[in-house]
Amino acid sequence: MRISFITLGCKLNYAETSTYERALLKEGLEAVPWSKGADIFLVNTCTVTEHSDKKSRNIIRKLHRQNPDALIYVTGCYAQLKKAEIEAIEGVTAVFGATEKSLIVPTILARLEGRELCDRDLSTFFPAYSSGERTRSFLKVQDGCDYKCHYCTVPYARGESRNIPIAEIIPQAEAIAAEGIKEIVLTGVNTGDFGKSTGETFFELIKQLNDVEGIERYRISSIEPNLLTEEMIDWITSGTKFLPHYHIPLQSGCDTILREMGRRYDTAAFSHKIDYIRRRTEVPGGPKVFFGIDVIVGFPGETDELFMETYTFLRDVVRPAFIHIFPYSRRAGTPAASRKDQVQDCVKTKRVQMLEALCEELHKEFIESNNGVAEKVLFESTDKKGMMEGYTGNYIRISRKYDPELIGKIVDVTI
Repeated sequence: MRISFITLGCKLNYAETSTYERALLKEGLEAVPWSKGADIFLVNTCTVTEHSDKKSRNIIRKLHRQNPDALIYVTGCYAQLKKAEIEAIEGVTAVFGATEKSLIVPTILARLEGRELCDRDLSTFFPAYSSGERTRSFLKVQDGCDYKCHYCTVPYARGESRNIPIAEIIPQAEAIAAEGIKEIVLTGVNTGDFGKSTGETFFELIKQLNDVEGIERYRISSIEPNLLTEEMIDWITSGTKFLPHYHIPLQSGCDTILREMGRRYDTAAFSHKIDYIRRRTEVPGGPKVFFGIDVIVGFPGETDELFMETYTFLRDVVRPAFIHIFPYSRRAGTPAASRKDQVQDCVKTKRVQMLEALCEELHKEFIESNNGVAEKVLFESTDKKGMMEGYTGNYIRISRKYDPELIGKIVDVTI
């Protein structure tokens, strides 16, 4: 039987899909690209925006049109929030919500073997990590979120913050190392909130992961600014395997909007954290810290003046290496959705364009500031017209002539 895996959304979804894939291939199924046709499709959906929902529906319908006899299984955040809506789509075989992920593999196998599913194990946490790449793996360490920011449906889709114990995560990291993978990216819905269900802390987790033999580099996929403590920063910069690459959600550079979003910090606290990381990490002649910053534009009530506070804060204070820009998406059931002061789409588009231009300027400045710096690059296996690429510790993409001997190896370079 041929099976195709389609993943939408975040790296956490990719880690979970990869775990389904490993389990099903172990049972003898053959993975194929969805465009080649398959007997079974497993679609892992996203619901972070209304566009994400629409994209998921369109893909499901397209798969059924192209493969009317195929089994189509759907999971992910959209499947949790709008299960009945997905079940009504022609061709869908079964839908699995957030608490039903452990049922996916046994359900598919039971169907293929012509028997009823007996094991109703509703695991509250589905452990997962990605595989198939020779350089890095995404390791899920946390799920769910208790924050309930006023624009976000993810806490309803993923549930409350939870995790498995550190003692169960370490063997997964060791299994990743056994595959020859050198870099792990820690993922979660609210990664820094690790420990809610086990009485542990994220700091304890990263200190123990640092000791796993074979893994040479770690990145934290995203961490809330209020959960990234100075103690943690001091430890990371003391010579650990954790890289000078921080992905931190800001969402707005305006204190008025931050309060109305229900965020847990203000711009003063955010700028202090950024400044502290730079002071503790950067040395003359050494690499600069990479900051990737998430920003939402067009939140209800965001006037031109309030938006310019965000623009100025990013340009003059934070000066990140990259800005991840999201136009506000109205999500039913959230406090922001019922507000009357919604921002017009054309205004959001203009603001996105302004921040995209600023991002291009800041990214160029970041690259130039690292010119001549000695760094280490983990090269990847893809051959792109005789060239290969890899990333420095501070996430600068480096290209060089393709050399298969360098795949999966960490190499000294001068940028």
